[in-house]
Amino acid sequence: MAERDFLEPVFIDAFDLDDAWFQCLSSILDKGHVYTITRGSYKGQKRLEFDFVSVRIKNPGHQIIPIIPEGMSIPAPTDMDYIQGYLSYLMTGTKTNTEDYTYGERLVEPKARVKEQINGKEMVKEIPLNCNQIEEVIKMYKEKGYGTNQATMEIGMPSDLKLDDPPCLRIIDTRIRYGKLHFILYFRSWDLWGGFPSNLGGLQLVKQYMAEEIGVGDGEIIAVSKGLHLYDYSWELAKMRTNKNSLVIR
Repeated sequence: MAERDFLEPVFIDAFDLDDAWFQCLSSILDKGHVYTITRGSYKGQKRLEFDFVSVRIKNPGHQIIPIIPEGMSIPAPTDMDYIQGYLSYLMTGTKTNTEDYTYGERLVEPKARVKEQINGKEMVKEIPLNCNQIEEVIKMYKEKGYGTNQATMEIGMPSDLKLDDPPCLRIIDTRIRYGKLHFILYFRSWDLWGGFPSNLGGLQLVKQYMAEEIGVGDGEIIAVSKGLHLYDYSWELAKMRTNKNSLVIR
């Protein structure tokens, strides 16, 4: 097949999170682009990646974790115990000394990092921004009503360009419409096998919490990414899960 010279956006319309994961696995084997990573944590490895994908999940609270059919000798990518732990990661600002950030820190205890010269040594100082974005969005909707496009929670910041491993999730946008809270997410890069199920499972639990606090129903998730991918170690797992014998190399 000749190398294409145009982007091929893909739209996935899914019932729940399990369905979304399966459809993405199946579609990426047919429509993904294979390339070698030149910068990042997995430099030198190959990735199979969508040019751009939009995933709509209509009932994300129905089946949160992927279902692995009985008899398939492949590991489940996540479970509810892990997702419950991931929820704590998203809802608190705790991080270790070796971490530049966590999603939870950026959401509930964001800090600006600045470099200063102290006694001739360059030191990094963190300045608290005093903005719990989750609680601010809840407060905005409860006090100002649902007719706003300003209830956006940001993970990314300009200085992330200088990090060796910048955040993959950049934006959690929200909307209340038809009596329900919906999430619109953007991931700059996203591991379909190991990250997608846990990320969306944890974010779904955050959405459920926020919807309950606001007093509205639990709505849809729409996630978009120009970097949803499979690392080469998981290509065979994806083929096994989708009962496909090959992937289309582009």
